[in-house]
Amino acid sequence: QVQLVESGGGLVQPGAALTLSCVDSTGTFNNYVMGWFRQDPGKERDFLAGINRRGAITYYADSVKGRFTISRDTTKNTVYLQMTRLKPEDTAVYYCAAKIDPSYSRDSDDYDYWGQGTQVTVSS
Repeated sequence: QVQLVESGGGLVQPGAALTLSCVDSTGTFNNYVMGWFRQDPGKERDFLAGINRRGAITYYADSVKGRFTISRDTTKNTVYLQMTRLKPEDTAVYYCAAKIDPSYSRDSDDYDYWGQGTQVTVSS
């Protein structure tokens, strides 16, 4: 069972860049499709980006396409979310998630394991 820990969140100004990391401490990372989501208080968890097990295929929500990039380092059991041109509306708690089934999905219900989340605040 994968165990995910996110890091890299913080307070940044509009227009800045930030990279989030998500590490799997169990070493089973390569068995999962990985995704990044975010959630505002009182709202549903929104899909941002996904990546297949080998890292060859990525897919994005329209809201972040061209600004966010997902990648994974299989040697470090880590998935990244590089975020650029951040906006105040990007403020949220960001979560990484792992999916056992190899099919691609934007639905949070299809993901099996979640990290604890990391706060990103974009404000001047």
